[in-house]
Amino acid sequence: MSPHPNFAGSSTPQTIDNQQQLTDFLLRGARPQSEWGVGIETEKLVVDRRTGEAVGYERIRGLLDKLDGIGGWQGVYEHENLIGLQGKRSSVTLEPGGQLELSGKFCCDIMCSWRDLNRYRQHIVTMGHDLGLVFLGLGVHPFTPLDKIGWLPKPRYAIMAPYMLKSGDMGQRMMKQTAGTQVNLDFSDEVDCVRKLRAAQWLSPICYALFANSAIVEDQLSGYLSLRGEIWSRTDSDRCGLIEQLLNPDAGLGDFVDYALDVPLYFIQRQNQYVDLTRNRFTFRQFLENGWKGETAMLDDWNLHLSTLFPEVRLRPQIEVRSADSLPPRYTAAVAALYKGLLYTDQGLAGVEKIFSSLSSEDFRHIYKASWRDGLKTGIKDRTLQDVAAELLDIATLSLQEQFTNGDSGGDESCFLRELDEIVATGESLAVRLSQRWKGDRQEKLALLYQHCGYAES
Repeated sequence: MSPHPNFAGSSTPQTIDNQQQLTDFLLRGARPQSEWGVGIETEKLVVDRRTGEAVGYERIRGLLDKLDGIGGWQGVYEHENLIGLQGKRSSVTLEPGGQLELSGKFCCDIMCSWRDLNRYRQHIVTMGHDLGLVFLGLGVHPFTPLDKIGWLPKPRYAIMAPYMLKSGDMGQRMMKQTAGTQVNLDFSDEVDCVRKLRAAQWLSPICYALFANSAIVEDQLSGYLSLRGEIWSRTDSDRCGLIEQLLNPDAGLGDFVDYALDVPLYFIQRQNQYVDLTRNRFTFRQFLENGWKGETAMLDDWNLHLSTLFPEVRLRPQIEVRSADSLPPRYTAAVAALYKGLLYTDQGLAGVEKIFSSLSSEDFRHIYKASWRDGLKTGIKDRTLQDVAAELLDIATLSLQEQFTNGDSGGDESCFLRELDEIVATGESLAVRLSQRWKGDRQEKLALLYQHCGYAES
């Protein structure tokens, strides 16, 4: 996500002298409620139009070359490799397997984010068509095996990839085969921040169930509705999943800092080069306390380290929720609307807390994991996630309408939640719908995919 317009990092390297600085760095993201906004990050798979297979870096670079200079975007290079585009308030980046991500500008409301996404969609679809490319809002590559997907030529991925083989059994699948949707949100102070972090974690099984869209892998039904959720859970237990300390009602930002301090480092940057620190399990806490080969921990190192943490919700320094699969464009705004409706008013937060706060840690972990396989049919006490989603959808709708009435948005954003009405009413997510229709030869399946989740001109 491009920086919040009111957030300015330090241009002078700053040594970390005490742990409070780490908390203070996170609190730089605090904003008065009158300045709260929303940002949407959309990843999508880039495939060959004829075969549906993942395309290599050279063809994706051709797309970036065509987009360079359009809409204010300028090419971003690492050595001779074009690896992204940077605009004034938005950016286009590439994930390790060539997944294309838009980090949209931080907007005053979802109406603005939706317009920004549609402009971007028009650009990539038009340019991609000439190159024989199609973009899929889908959580996992549907056809291409892991070993047939190349690596994006970025130095940080050359460090992360070998480490992923040691930290779990699906880390490289996560890097090269998956795509997700993230939403960035504001907070006013430490208490508000932690309350939202806790609520966002409680909402993660709801998000997986509602926005499940990764049932297919290597042309087969995976047995999961959100295979992406299962893949992430088997990537790296140090830096993925739930931050259980934050579910404690007495938690503070210090608990997030302690969590991040005890995650092993991938790397630091010196003289614009990545320094590999993965040979030993070397945590940020150890770096802060002891240094490394004469190097002292800097705030820039902390900021870089935060970018390598992948829990369901994180701070960078805004709140970033990360549970939704990649989706067709019209559903991406629904993810933002759900979170904005439930996290931006007291009635929304109270509704989430009422449902989830009485669950034991063991019960919640069970629901969380079951949501990837069972979706909205997952049991929660004497109900299902489908029942809970219906209740939360009503709360979010009223909350967004209240925000519009109070002048906190430029339109009634509850309209974006209407895409979820049928899913909640039937209990059938996008993953269920696709699974039921997954048959025929490759061309029939391609036609189904392009209809189901293909990016098209608006």
